[in-house]
This record gives sequence, structure tokens and C-alpha cells, in this order.
Amino acid sequence: MAVGSAVVTGGALAAVLLPSANAAEEKTPDQIMDLCKRAKVVNGKEQDLFDFGGHPIAGPSFGSDNCDFVETEFETFNGPTEKSSIDFPNCEPNATGPAKVSITWSATAAQGQGKYTVTQQGGGGGLFGFLSGSWLKHKGTLDMTLKSETAGDTEQRDVPVGKVLHMEFTPKMQRMTGEWRVRIDADPGDFATNPSPEQNFVAPDVVEGPVILPGAAGAPGVVDGTSKAVLTDC
Repeated sequence: MAVGSAVVTGGALAAVLLPSANAAEEKTPDQIMDLCKRAKVVNGKEQDLFDFGGHPIAGPSFGSDNCDFVETEFETFNGPTEKSSIDFPNCEPNATGPAKVSITWSATAAQGQGKYTVTQQGGGGGLFGFLSGSWLKHKGTLDMTLKSETAGDTEQRDVPVGKVLHMEFTPKMQRMTGEWRVRIDADPGDFATNPSPEQNFVAPDVVEGPVILPGAAGAPGVVDGTSKAVLTDC
């Protein structure tokens, strides 16, 4: 069972912020994110052609000079509640008292790879890897290069006569809103090429993921949230 989290995007807005802008210069969010993926510098980190599958001869080559993610809002909220254990019934006809059970439950909160398919490339998480710096400045947040993290425990519970018990888990989630800003520097031109002005593009993004509690004594962190026992009739 997975708690869904994903990157979602705004509408197809992409504006060239120049007086000389025209329809031919406008780009879709997917095109902007491709330019971002192939930027020479992403979130302050210089890229090599091979970082995004480029090649000096066969291509693709660098698509832009700089790409930064600018955060505009951060919020926490409760994710969807999920059933996190099997059922433990106390439904025998001759049952006379509560049944003591040991319940092991587990819930996984997954990190989505986004609507922009270009964020899915690379073993390091692609553009999600570049987002880690912004993402991790918020205390206890899952590293964006990880696909999922788990919450779980083993608890001792009493199941009343005539009832069925199971555990549910509600994860605490976080949402980072912002935009990718891509810049292509001005080109003065030469004898073979015409000069071109600086170009700027913007693509909005909303990134969601689980809140992570620090692990004890250096152990991996676990998903924050609330677990509870739920009783239903037999």
C-alpha cells in the first residue's frame, strides 16, 4: 500500500520575458523542463554533458545556461489514511473475553516522479536530485532521490468479543510550491550566426512528499504520522 505523492504542474504557461518575445519563442512546460535538465548549471551545480545523457558529438548538447528552482510556499498536511495491518477477529461463538494479539503493521509513503517526464531520468533522481537541497532544508523531509520510506511497529492490543481489529495509518505530508526558472544567455553572434537576446522561461511546480522523523542512533528515519486501532463488528 502506498501513500501517493507526486509532482503536479500548473497549466501550460511559459512566457519569454522579453520585449521581443513572439509566438515562435514560447515554450510548453515540458520544453522548459527539458531546457532545465540540459542546463549548464542547475540549482548552483555545474553539469557535465554526460550527466543528462548528452554527448559532445552525438548530442544532445546543453539546452540552457542556468536553471534554478525558486520556492514560493511550503506547507504540511495529512495524507490519506490507509489500512496498515491484516484483520484480527475475536468472533468465535464461545469467546468469553478479549483476545490479546500482537499486531505488526506497516505503511509506505512513496515519492512520485512527476508529470514532467524529464524528471525521471538518471540514477541520481534527475531534477529531483537537484531539488534535494531545497527539500532537505525543511526539517525531517525525505530525500528527493529516494523513492519511498516506511512507517511500522508491533503493538500489543486487546480485541473485544464480537469485534474485528485492524490498524490504520495517516501519514504527515509536506508540499513545496515553486517554479523552475530557465535562462539562456544573450549571444553576441559572429560571422556565422546572428546575435540573440537573453531568454527567460518559467515553469511552475508543486512537489509533495512525506515528513520523515530522525532515526534513533543514526538509524534511517521513519515516516511521521498517526496510527490507530479500528474496531468493526464481526
